[in-house]
Amino acid sequence: MTDLRKVRRREERAVSASGADPTELVVAFLTELIVLEQTEGFVGRDIRARPVGDPPTAIVASVSGERFDPDRHTSRTEVKAVTLHGLVFDAAHGRARVIVDI
Repeated sequence: MTDLRKVRRREERAVSASGADPTELVVAFLTELIVLEQTEGFVGRDIRARPVGDPPTAIVASVSGERFDPDRHTSRTEVKAVTLHGLVFDAAHGRARVIVDI
């Protein structure tokens, strides 16, 4: 959505999400990040996350970044939503493929 190299670590936000399984959790967490950007204009640069449960069905995270500043941040394609369609989540190998609606 913007060039992260220009996003400063000025503020932190607590973000949490839960899902019935790890796949739903991925969608829920990414959706929370989208909502944070859409409602507060907050653009995250770094995320420190802690999964809860085995397998994880919740996540607690701290996101550092700042509010979007059109004078410093380029506006790229806006992400509207995250979908379950085509989502692949492989926690054992630390990989995921997520399709977003733009």
